[in-house]
Amino acid sequence: MKSLSPALASLANVFRVPMSMAPARPSVSRVCHETLNRQQQKPGPVTAALQSASFSTTGAMAKRKSGGSTTDKRITMIRYFLHHPLTPRPLRFSRNRYLRHWTIHRAWQLFQAQQRRKQELELMRQYQSMQEACEELRTGAGDGGKLFRVSMNKKGIFTDMFPIEYARMQTETPPAEGWNYDWKKPERK
Repeated sequence: MKSLSPALASLANVFRVPMSMAPARPSVSRVCHETLNRQQQKPGPVTAALQSASFSTTGAMAKRKSGGSTTDKRITMIRYFLHHPLTPRPLRFSRNRYLRHWTIHRAWQLFQAQQRRKQELELMRQYQSMQEACEELRTGAGDGGKLFRVSMNKKGIFTDMFPIEYARMQTETPPAEGWNYDWKKPERK
């Protein structure tokens, strides 16, 4: 087994990362179980300082509740996956490459803003067209606005006090059973 460099070994010790060189990224459940249940033999001075530092601004309250300092499991897992040897390093651009990246990103943002403006103007045009049509129906139909009043009447649409779309909570997945054919409208007393 190939050993890690001294710098990586010390970082693994500081961030409490296991020193394995597995060929593939380990499964999350196994890593969570191993990382959270593992007892550290001798914490170094840096590790001890990290363990004693509170993550939350309400550290005093958390200590009172738990009776001592506890390491947050989420922080442990974030540290593990951020500093795992198989995690790719963050991108570091040279000055020219960063400028190119920024220019392309800014151009894309400007293009998207332009598209949003076009869509907003199109919706505004449609809304104004509908408003003009309603106004023409109200004043220019020659029936004193009766056709407009009838078309704008909402009576009888919501007979059960809410629209049919709200009969089931809006979800991203279909229901387990498609339609309940045995359901009957409850009788009023």
